[in-house]
Amino acid sequence: MKLNYKIDLTKNEKWTYEPHVAEKVFHDLIKEAGVTVHLEHHLVGVTKMGARIKTRKGVFQAGQFIDATYEGDLMAVAKVSYAVGRESKKQYGESLAGHQFPKKPVVVDPFNTSGKPLPLLTGNSLGEDKGDGKIMTYSFRVVISTDPNNQLPMPRPVAYDPARFELARRYIKVNPGAAGKMVSVDSYPLPGRKVDLNNGIGRQISSGLVGASWTWPEATYEEREKIWEAHKQYTLELIWFLKTDPVVPESIRKKYAAYGLAKDEFHKYGGWPPALYVREGRRMIGEHVLTQHDVRRDINKDDSIGISSFPIDSHDCQRVPTTDGKGWINEGTIFPKRINGNRHGQPYQVPYRSLTPKRSECVNLLVPVCLSSSHVALSSIRVEPTWMMLGQSAGVAAAMAHQTKVDVQKLPYNKLKERLLKQKQVIELSKLGQSFR
Repeated sequence: MKLNYKIDLTKNEKWTYEPHVAEKVFHDLIKEAGVTVHLEHHLVGVTKMGARIKTRKGVFQAGQFIDATYEGDLMAVAKVSYAVGRESKKQYGESLAGHQFPKKPVVVDPFNTSGKPLPLLTGNSLGEDKGDGKIMTYSFRVVISTDPNNQLPMPRPVAYDPARFELARRYIKVNPGAAGKMVSVDSYPLPGRKVDLNNGIGRQISSGLVGASWTWPEATYEEREKIWEAHKQYTLELIWFLKTDPVVPESIRKKYAAYGLAKDEFHKYGGWPPALYVREGRRMIGEHVLTQHDVRRDINKDDSIGISSFPIDSHDCQRVPTTDGKGWINEGTIFPKRINGNRHGQPYQVPYRSLTPKRSECVNLLVPVCLSSSHVALSSIRVEPTWMMLGQSAGVAAAMAHQTKVDVQKLPYNKLKERLLKQKQVIELSKLGQSFR
C-alpha cells in the first residue's frame, strides 16, 4: 500500500498507524486467508448439547468456537460463568482491588443550588468497598487532522447544555493554570499530520464518560446503541465546551477550535469512529483466574501461551462527592509504579488455562479477550498487542482441538507449545530482549 508521506524511522511514528491503513491490511489478510467475514451481525443465541456448543442447519456451524468479542457475548449465551465489575480486596487478596484513590480530591463545591450532585458526577457516595458492578470508563478514539486540506468540520453537539460542564467550569475557575492539563483529552500523533484523541487517565475531566459504561457489558444491542450515542454526544459537547466556553483560557479555546475530523478516516461513518473504546466487558471465570498476583509476582506458568507486560491500567470507575461534601473525587484509576523501574511494565506469562472455560460448562470454546481474570489483572491484559497474541494462540489451539477431536481443556500442552514455537510465538520469559529484564 502506497502512502502519501514518508515515515521517519527515528521517531515513534513507526509504531503508530492510521486507522484506514490498519483496516486495509486487515481486509487484505482476510482475503489472502480465504475467510468470509460477516460485518455488522449480532449474535442471536446458541444451542448446546451438554457442555458442547452445537449448531443447527442454516446457521453458522463449527466444531470449535472462539469468543473474541470485547463483551463476551458468546461466552454469556453459552452459559459459561463470568463476572462483571470489580472484586473486593478480600476475594483474591489483591491490594489494587476495590476502591482506589490515586487522584487527589478536588476541593470545589460539587452540588447545585438544590443540593443535588452536579452533572458528570455518578452518584452521591462511593458505596461500600466490597466489590461492585462498576467498570472503567469508555471513550471514543477520535482521529483529527491538523492539515486544513484533510479536515471535515467537527460536528456541533445536538441540544448543547452548558450546565452539563459546571463541574469543569468550577474547577477551571479555581485552577486556571491547570485547565489545559486536567480538563482536556490526551492526544497521540499519527502519521499524515493526524492526531488520535483519547481519554486522559491522569486528568480530572476528559473524554471518558464516567459511569456510562457500567451497563454496557450485559446490555442488549439496542441499549448499546443508545449508550454509544450518549458517548458521542458527550465527546462532542466536551470539545464544544473547550473551544467556546469563556471560562476556558483563550489558548485552549483556539487549540480545540482548530480541530476537524480527518477526512480520510472512517469514510462510511462521516469521519467518526464506528466503534466505542470498550476497555472492559464480562470476564470469564474459567479454569484459572488471573489476578494481581499473576501479573506482578507469580509470573511463571507451566502452560504459557504468550507474554504480556503492560502496567496495570484502569481508568476512572466513578466520580462522586467527597465524604465531607466540600469537593469531589475520581475513584477507580489504577496505574501503579513500574516494577523495578521498568518502563514497559512487568513481563509475565499468560497460561492457556485462562482461555478455557470450566470443563463442566463448555468444552469447545476459547475466550482470549474476556478471558478468566479479575478486574485488576484485566487492567494489564486489556491492550491490543496482548489480545492479538492471545488470539493467535487461541486460533492455533482451536484448530488443534478440532483436528484431534479433543476438548479444549484436554489439548496436550506440549503439542500446543510445539506448534506455537514453530510459529515463532514468544512464550518464555528467558527469550525476551534485554530491555524487559
